[in-house]
Amino acid sequence: MKLHPVKVHPSKSLLKREDQLAWKMAGVAVDKVPVEKDVQEMIINRVIDNASVAIAAINRRPVVSARGMALGHAKKAGGAQVMGVKSATTVSPEWAAWANGTAVRELDMHDTFLAADYSHPGDNIPPILAVAQAMGKSGRDLIRGLATGYELHVDLVRAICLHEHKVDHIAHLCPAAAAGIGTLLGLKQEVVFQSIQQALHTSVSFRQSRKGEISSWKAYAPAHAGKLAVEAVDRCMRGEGAPSPIYEGEDSVIAWVLAGRSNRQDVYGPVYYQVPLPEAGEAKRAIMATYTKEHSAEYQSQALIDLAFRMREQITDFDAIEKITIHTSHHTHYVIGTGANDPQKMDPKASRETLDHSIMYIFAVALQDGRWHHVDSYAPRRAGRADTVRLWHKIETKEDPEWTRKYHSKDPDELAFGGRVEIVMKDGSRIVDELGVANAHPNGARPFARDQYIHKFRTLTEGILSAREANRFIEVVQDLPRLKAGELGALNVALPAGGLLESKPGIF
Repeated sequence: MKLHPVKVHPSKSLLKREDQLAWKMAGVAVDKVPVEKDVQEMIINRVIDNASVAIAAINRRPVVSARGMALGHAKKAGGAQVMGVKSATTVSPEWAAWANGTAVRELDMHDTFLAADYSHPGDNIPPILAVAQAMGKSGRDLIRGLATGYELHVDLVRAICLHEHKVDHIAHLCPAAAAGIGTLLGLKQEVVFQSIQQALHTSVSFRQSRKGEISSWKAYAPAHAGKLAVEAVDRCMRGEGAPSPIYEGEDSVIAWVLAGRSNRQDVYGPVYYQVPLPEAGEAKRAIMATYTKEHSAEYQSQALIDLAFRMREQITDFDAIEKITIHTSHHTHYVIGTGANDPQKMDPKASRETLDHSIMYIFAVALQDGRWHHVDSYAPRRAGRADTVRLWHKIETKEDPEWTRKYHSKDPDELAFGGRVEIVMKDGSRIVDELGVANAHPNGARPFARDQYIHKFRTLTEGILSAREANRFIEVVQDLPRLKAGELGALNVALPAGGLLESKPGIF
């Protein structure tokens, strides 16, 4: 890997495209380096993972609405499949990316990568797969495209913090997905370069989508980014250009939205970011640094859910608890903890999306139940239970500098997203325990491997898919590298007739 300095340049400097981050990213995309075996196998795992959570969410309202919109854009020739719908029905690929991206994101239960910023790199799969289906590509083409999408997404997240400037993390997703589509289609570097720039330019939005009363847009946001990526590549394939340089320009994203804005008097001075990218001929391995979720909740809650399961074994009376303090990282405290100062995070009538971002609620329910379920644990009746509300309101978070340091550690063996929990009982006794990474994390007690991904798929889709369809998908997805051009529709998973809810009517 090579670090590339990124800073704002005045227009008069005429920054060469070879020195621009978007051009260098495009260079990674067009590098025909082979995909290594373990990376290929992990890509298959994540395709399984996405299908699991998408089918589990298939009849939730946001997913139903997104599917209804997509089906309003039917396209027989050059179309892509919509998750849950019979494979013979195809739609325009950008709308397949929209519908499938929403389904994948709705339950907040697929893969994650946390560094300078945070991300769900599996959000690259729906747009790249949709284009692969529409363009009749092969399994190997798809694998190469996904390796690029994951690589560039993770590389951006390692270096450029969006959330400190209140920018939503889809601003890293959209350029990465555009680049992955470029690799998939074998586009020239010039076209990929313009596509990356268009994708970033159109996808900058703000973090209110994950603040206060969180709505269904949390699921739609990455799907929208995927749709924008498909559209950006389409335009650039036709010869259209983009605002340039999109990262380094005088009025660019960095200059006015990110790091440059805080230093306008000397905007051309410092180097703001050092972005790591593979060198020519270097394998794209970033997916191996990512990790999936065992529990349907914000990733920073994964280890704390596992810790709650462990600590509950020492508690016989939950009403005997006086107070619970979760000592954790800056990010966990300020995004899903009491440091967010969001009263909605303590409200039993809050939306599922909001409860998913309340570690106070999550820890209380996990402590009481000793299990976590993607539906039951968020049910309004469960959230409103009087004893849970009492316990929930006894929980607070505090930032601990050591946990913040571990959260940002460059050492993968030290990197941690959990915390230390102190439970004070009314009799003055204390129960204290800590956990750095979730059990399912690569460094955890029970790291996810192929068997666990398949188990997750079968668990989440049981009662929704027929056994025949579930078995068919598991067989074909594991044969992904051998799927020929035009066979990627087989990765779609369809519900039995009558199994899909219909959306309310809209414009489309």
